[in-house]
Amino acid sequence: MASEARVYTPEEAEARIKAENLTGWYLEDGWLRRKYNTDGWRATLMIVNTIGFLCEAAWHHADLSVTWGKLWVKLKTHSAGGITDKDFTLARKIEDTVLWHPGPDSPLEGPPKPFVKSKD
Repeated sequence: MASEARVYTPEEAEARIKAENLTGWYLEDGWLRRKYNTDGWRATLMIVNTIGFLCEAAWHHADLSVTWGKLWVKLKTHSAGGITDKDFTLARKIEDTVLWHPGPDSPLEGPPKPFVKSKD
């Protein structure tokens, strides 16, 4: 059951963020958080919809805050009262999906410049 999920202490969560290489993710006020910068409203909306799809497919829903060129993601397992494996698993999927770009050996070109930035 979700209510029986193991809740991470802040110290354990910080260690897991590092161990999972979730660069850009951090703890604040009991949430696992991440800010993404984009090159504008269209890219922001694409990311919102992508994250919405991932959350619905996982049946584990993020809190999102949206402005023109920025998106903040907040994760925690409400039923468990804190951050659990569900949050780290979803954070990894979000990170891998929204920052994905075809590599140099890919037959896909990708846009001339990434429209989502991993840094502030």
